[in-house]
Amino acid sequence: MTPPCIICVAITGSLPTRANNPAVPITVSEQIESTHEAFEAGASIVHAHVRNEDETPSSDPAKFAALKEGVEKHCPGMIIQFSTGGRSGAGKARGGMLPLHPDMASLSVGSNNFPTRVYENPPDLVDWLAAEMQTYEVKPEIEAFDLSHIFQAAKMHADGRINETPYVQFVMGVKNSMPVDREVFDFYIKTVKRLFGQNVPWCAAGIGAEQITLNDWAVSSGGHARTGLEDNVRIDRETLAPSNAALVERVVDLCDRYERAVATWSEARQILGLKQVAV
Repeated sequence: MTPPCIICVAITGSLPTRANNPAVPITVSEQIESTHEAFEAGASIVHAHVRNEDETPSSDPAKFAALKEGVEKHCPGMIIQFSTGGRSGAGKARGGMLPLHPDMASLSVGSNNFPTRVYENPPDLVDWLAAEMQTYEVKPEIEAFDLSHIFQAAKMHADGRINETPYVQFVMGVKNSMPVDREVFDFYIKTVKRLFGQNVPWCAAGIGAEQITLNDWAVSSGGHARTGLEDNVRIDRETLAPSNAALVERVVDLCDRYERAVATWSEARQILGLKQVAV
């Protein structure tokens, strides 16, 4: 039986600005409001970055703490996933929010090219971030920009650097990295199942106009889907997305088309092996 589809909403990211789309939430209060709308629309995970007042990326733990408090209050039960990505800080600053005990955090286990720079994830930093996630009981979400990242996650799981079976997310469509290719996508699924078991949950994220393509492939293939203004600011070529919730609603429509239920926050926690919370 195909499990309910977990929808992750990546609300802000490090790059999109209000100039790109006025709906991009920048302040913590805007992020909480946007997350609540997406939660109401069907998202059960929020993938969160924080920003400074000038819209530049931040790694300030105080901002993450305020965001976490607001989401827990207004979206009870929702899974909170913090980003440890490299645009908002360097070195160990990238994991400065992990002591806040979010449910999950992103973990990139290898380097790759981004449009204008190298996304550096050196082995010593990867090991430190993974160790911090173990210390603070944070489940890693492996952001796989390349096939080698899936194999590295499996190696880290086998030797104890990752405790539980990792939740692997295929990221496709980043310029200079892995393009959107259906045969590669299908091989990713086959590889994850071979390495972690046939019933392992996995997710997919597409960038820009390819967001809806990856949403479709993931929902129809039994995986889980990421959407949101971090990855894509448009509904179509001519139309800006009015909100994160509108992008979540597109995934909900795909779930209806493929006759898959949308996972509640409680179901999502069960699928991912996260503790349930009282609400």
